[in-house]
Amino acid sequence: MPSRFTSLRRPSQLLGIGAHATALAGLTKETGVASLTGLGPGLSFAGLVLAISLVVVESLAREVSLTLVAAPVAALVTMTANLAGMRPFLEPQGTRAVWLTMHIVLSFVGIAAYATAAAAGTMYLVARRELKSARFGAIFRFFPPLDTLDRVNHLASIIGFLGLTLGVALATAYSFQYRAVVIPQIIWGIAAWLGVSALVFGRLLRGWQARRAALMSAVTFASVIALYVVFRIASLNRGQFL
Repeated sequence: MPSRFTSLRRPSQLLGIGAHATALAGLTKETGVASLTGLGPGLSFAGLVLAISLVVVESLAREVSLTLVAAPVAALVTMTANLAGMRPFLEPQGTRAVWLTMHIVLSFVGIAAYATAAAAGTMYLVARRELKSARFGAIFRFFPPLDTLDRVNHLASIIGFLGLTLGVALATAYSFQYRAVVIPQIIWGIAAWLGVSALVFGRLLRGWQARRAALMSAVTFASVIALYVVFRIASLNRGQFL
């Protein structure tokens, strides 16, 4: 049954990703602006990157169960993008545009990996609770082994750290070079970087075990998302991602 589910699931995932990417490419062709800073396009691109990260992680771990937690997050982000409206926000041109785009792409890759780590951590906590209670219900049977979830959590947090480190570094340099400082963006980016950094260095330097790392990944990522929602509500730049 798992192998049949996998064989049916993978093509549908790839078709969905292909359709999503084609729609974003069509928007770029229609508007002439490859904007990732607009609220709708930015959220849509975030959903696409998260979906791609899921396929990559599932392929490496040979598990499709991560979709149970992370796929609804990707779907929710994409749906929110459509509700917000796919209106591109004009971006600078030339070298400045390339610089800004690299920062956004790397940051989204980092956030997507962070979300994957949080999904694996959440599943680890649920599966561990099932194991300790000796219920061995449907959740325990369909979830990957605890070791697999812990490995995904650890590797995804490292990728998230690398992506966000590069993204934040580019954003900082960009802000100083072009005097384009946006306080909410800086605070949110640093908060996300601190959260994923705590996971990586907590394991490497403080010897965090699987349960603590899983709990911290779920809690810190939820806090980062909550902070984004607060900034969005308070933001005066309604057409921008943040």
